[in-house]
Amino acid sequence: MTDLSVSSSSLAKTLLHPFSFSLRPNVPKRLRFSRNSTSFLRKPSSISRQNKLAVVTAVKVSTQSENDGFILEDVPHLTNFLPDLPSYPNPLRKSQAYSIVKKNFVSPEDVVAQNVAIQKGSPRGVHFRRAGPREKIYFEPEEVRACIVTCGGLCPGINTVIREIVCGLNIMYGVQDILGIEGGYKGFYSKNTSMLTPKVVNDIHKRGGTFLRTSRGGHDTQKIVDNIEDRGINQVYIIGGDGTHKGASLIYEEVKRRGLQVAVAGIPKTIDNDIAVIDKSFGFETAVEEAQRAIDAAHVEVESVENGVGIVKLMGRYSGFIAMYATQASRDVDCCLIPESPFYLEGRGGLFEFIEERLKENGHFVIVVAEGAGQEYVAAEGHDAGKKDASGNKLLLDVGTWLSDKIKNYFTMFRKIAVNMKYIDPTYMIRAIPSNASDNIYCTLLAHGAVHGAMVGFTGFTVGPVNSRHAYIPIARVTERQKTVRLSDRMWARLLLSTNQPGFVASDQERVDK
Repeated sequence: MTDLSVSSSSLAKTLLHPFSFSLRPNVPKRLRFSRNSTSFLRKPSSISRQNKLAVVTAVKVSTQSENDGFILEDVPHLTNFLPDLPSYPNPLRKSQAYSIVKKNFVSPEDVVAQNVAIQKGSPRGVHFRRAGPREKIYFEPEEVRACIVTCGGLCPGINTVIREIVCGLNIMYGVQDILGIEGGYKGFYSKNTSMLTPKVVNDIHKRGGTFLRTSRGGHDTQKIVDNIEDRGINQVYIIGGDGTHKGASLIYEEVKRRGLQVAVAGIPKTIDNDIAVIDKSFGFETAVEEAQRAIDAAHVEVESVENGVGIVKLMGRYSGFIAMYATQASRDVDCCLIPESPFYLEGRGGLFEFIEERLKENGHFVIVVAEGAGQEYVAAEGHDAGKKDASGNKLLLDVGTWLSDKIKNYFTMFRKIAVNMKYIDPTYMIRAIPSNASDNIYCTLLAHGAVHGAMVGFTGFTVGPVNSRHAYIPIARVTERQKTVRLSDRMWARLLLSTNQPGFVASDQERVDK
């Protein structure tokens, strides 16, 4: 496997140049290497201790290599607004477990490339700081009071992340004071807390849901930061999705404004796998695995009756990743409908025509539909739409029952064909199960990465794999947009080859025919 992280030696040889710090709205400081420059085009007000070595090295080797378009999208550090903050030796130097590691600590210059498939002569592009322990930390372990909060919907693996943050803080760094904030963001100011120790969280990874309970909404930045300050909390670990991370960003900004020594770390959580930049979110593999069982059940049902048509509705508000991956894993699906790919029912090349063809060929038909697909059709028929939940997400209409009724009515009334409809919605069954072995390992890596980042003084960051290497990513990057299925990518092409479903692309005249 190609190592995607860049070592300090390779940086010195090929990457480091005179660079400028440039800013863009809502995104933390970028380090950009500029061509034919011998000085900083823009000098930041302060440079963290973590960055000093990289800066010095960059200046030294700048005249020895050409510009290659290297960009570092850096995460904030506490020393950016608390420049006199002292550092301490990392206790992992004396850890028996880490003593066997060839390279105990991540170099300040180690970075991870966002794009690894590039053409000769093209810019190297965006990089992120590599996650992991550093030689120096900016918290005395005995002075740390950490807290953990879970927000938003359920997802397999939340309890594993909670457990591994607690065990990572306690076992790796000797932190004893860890609070659990119960009930989401509102738990900060409603006094819902519990003490967390390795013993308390010992077996919670075997359960679904969240040990700390959760809620949507309830974010009040001033109240939350007031509570953080009053309780003497100096590390905040926030587990949640896009909306939760937007709240985490506001907390970081307020902490910075008040000049508090508080590290704010995010751990991205969404069962839909729609968080930008990172390869995948935890719980996704478990969800695909469990979704496949629902598809298998639907296939057995429709195969056992005449003209059986099965519909399985899966999670996917704006992104159809679960539906796409579960479809490809199953190989029993005839058609997959996702929010990113428009479809239509009647006329040439439509879904009804395709269902009829497959019923004549095979005698049965299986559809996998993401919950966010076809919402415009359901809403157009007068169903109540436009409402939002406490997190600000649009409440989805039930495309599964709508599609089931449409198919049954069409074939019964217009084609005079009796169809046996089978509708399965495993959504809550999937959300509530514990994570599988692969996700358990992944949750551990995320939790430990967040702990290492907070102890070393990084803040306003989230952690996740970028091209299979874990990195620290500015929170603003993962909240800029949602990751969606790209219909021009090979993954969607593979699905179309697997199902042989129509592309649902028709001329205007064909659309009029329906």
